[in-house]
Amino acid sequence: MEEKQILCVGLVVLDIINVVDKYPEEDTDSRCLSQRWQRGGNASNSCTVLSLLGAPCAFMGSLAAGHIAENLPDVSAKDFEKVDLTRFKWIHIEGRNASEQVKMLQRIDQHNARQPPEHRIRVSVEIEKPREELFQLFSYGDVVFVSKDVAKHLGFHSAQEALRGLYGRVRKGATLVCAWAEQGADALGPDGQLLHSDAFSPPRVVDTLGAGDTFNASVIFSLSQGKSTLEALKFGCQVAGKKCGVHGFDGIV
Repeated sequence: MEEKQILCVGLVVLDIINVVDKYPEEDTDSRCLSQRWQRGGNASNSCTVLSLLGAPCAFMGSLAAGHIAENLPDVSAKDFEKVDLTRFKWIHIEGRNASEQVKMLQRIDQHNARQPPEHRIRVSVEIEKPREELFQLFSYGDVVFVSKDVAKHLGFHSAQEALRGLYGRVRKGATLVCAWAEQGADALGPDGQLLHSDAFSPPRVVDTLGAGDTFNASVIFSLSQGKSTLEALKFGCQVAGKKCGVHGFDGIV
């Protein structure tokens, strides 16, 4: 029997990365040492990392035929109705058009209500941008990733403070996760125990683009394999740290 997949729903973009010898000063010209184009976007990056880790996975988002496209629509609830939910064991949603995504999440909840516990889809939600509309997503998902930017926007000064302050927004039984760059990451679950992992810094930081997406994917992968929250947190920090030491995603596993 084919193993069920992890579905990532959200953005795919074209990242154009210019490498210079030092961070450019304002209003100055810098000669570019090299340039590369790579596929990016939070959900797309997370799907890439899941694939590299060996997870059967799928991506859902707007794609264009050419390299450059304008005004691609976000996935709507109507689009999501076409998804065969029985194919998936985990669905990860990158917070974007939250009013539509709430309908998607409600559809998953309705599907799960009709399933025995072993066939229910686990759900994670990422709240990365400090936009008020996205905050309604806190109350959905078994795992909720809240970013450092959102935490600081809401007045918190550390991951631990953010988790304590925001845990009341998540639904019963959920785990709230917050990564705080070089300070590592923390998680808080229904047992009220605050969990922490230090960061795993590479010998030399060369590329942090997509590090957060790498962390999220690695935590999801670990949890989907039956690991504990603390094990998943440490694994997420390890893989994200390794990613910061390489260009792109090649060689992170």
